[in-house]
Parts: sequence; C-alpha cells; structure tokens
Amino acid sequence: MATDAAAIEATGATDASVEPAEPDAPTPEPAIRAVGLVKRFGPVTAVEGMTFDLAPGRIYGLLGPNGSGKTTLIRLLTGMTKATEGHAEVLGVRMPSRANLVRIGYMTQSDGIYPALTAAENARFFAAAYGVRDDTAVTEAIALVGLGDRARTIAATLSGGQRRLLSLACALVHHPPVLFLDEPTVGVDPLLRVQFWTHFRDLADAGDTIVVSSHVMDEADRCDELLFMRAGRMIARGSREDLRAQSGTDDLEAAFLVFVGAGEVAA
Repeated sequence: MATDAAAIEATGATDASVEPAEPDAPTPEPAIRAVGLVKRFGPVTAVEGMTFDLAPGRIYGLLGPNGSGKTTLIRLLTGMTKATEGHAEVLGVRMPSRANLVRIGYMTQSDGIYPALTAAENARFFAAAYGVRDDTAVTEAIALVGLGDRARTIAATLSGGQRRLLSLACALVHHPPVLFLDEPTVGVDPLLRVQFWTHFRDLADAGDTIVVSSHVMDEADRCDELLFMRAGRMIARGSREDLRAQSGTDDLEAAFLVFVGAGEVAA
C-alpha cells in the first residue's frame, strides 16, 4: 500500500491535482424562431408548416427559385404579414411587435428609398423612424456602404447599384442585431456583390444574425447555413458541406435538384 501511495504521489495523480471538468457552455437562445408557420392567400399556400430555430451570429441563406415562398417567409418573420397558422419570434419576442422592430433591419427586394431625397436624407429619415436622432449614425451608415462622397446626391440620380447600397445603409442605420435581406444583390455587378457580402460577413462576425434570400446558387457558399425552399416548404437544411454530403454532389445547384427529387418521391 505504501508503494502504491508513493507512486501516486510521485506522478502527482492525486485527487487534489485533478482539475474539475469545464462545464458545457450554455446554448444561446435562438435569434429567430419559426413555429409551425403557415401562410395562405385564398387557395394558395405560400408557406407551409415551417418550424426552425436560428442561432445568433450567423449568415443564413434562404435558397430557392422565384415563387418558393422566400419573401413571404421573411415577411412572416419580421411581422410584416400575419400568419394563417403558427407564429414567429425574433430575439425572444413574438412577432408582430412594433416595439421589437427597432432591433430588426429589413432590406426589401425593391429599393425602399425616396428618390427625391438625398442619400443622407434617406438614411436620416429611416434613422428617425427607428428613434435614432444622432446624425453620427447616418454618417457611419452611408460611409459603411461606400457612399460617403454621395451623401448629398439626390437618390434618383444614383446608379442602380448605388441605390441598392443606399437601401442597405437605411436598413443598417439603427444598428439592428437581426437583419433580413430579400435578394439584396439582384441586378448588381459582380464587384458590388463582393462588397455586399463583405459587409454581411463583417456584421455576422460582430455577432449579428443575417437572413439572406436568393435564387442565385453561387451565393450559397457565402452563407454559414442554408435552408433550401420549394413550393412553400423547407426541403433541406444544413451547412454547405452537410448538404453536399447528403446529396452526393459537390455542386449546390445539383444538390438542390437532388433534394427537390427526394421531396417529390416522398410526397
């Protein structure tokens, strides 16, 4: 017994030297939650039975063809339209909630700006709508999207790509922790698309949660997680690597078609 005790002491393997295991980090509350979301327009079901949780600090891509329900889903999540069944929550608050809108940014498909106002006046208007009166926020938002030298330019005279940048600035001006972007890069040139995605990645790295809808599959590789949609349903969800592995293809567009086929067989 003495020999055993000496051996244990020599190796330092005493109870006192064993460090307690680190407790598991708590799972963060979802930034966005959908619970049985259904939206019908008369006989047409635009969104059918969508249930998911989205953790904070990530970029989520809603991928699917036109008419798959992406815009309707975003409008349900933001509280812009009322669900036929189910409900949505953003940052723990059930939507719709007027008070919670100050924590949400929403960039629509069309340019949500006033053409007769300057770039700065547009950003200032949206800042005030969210209760932000500090003009520093306006200057920062305009500069963030690279329009600092166009702040006094009438919006109607900006190029199409610059108007999209201004729309993004207006969605960001109140520093929302959750951002919904509905096909933000449609109609913009490749260089500007890279600029957009650089902004999105910087925001996610800072802890913001971003939901981006698109029907352009090459943008899927810029997202942390993908939700494939078709005909109002989610047909697949996972990381780019997971979806490639599940579909047996390295091409995400081909992967989408595999999941479409699987859904039709299951139906």
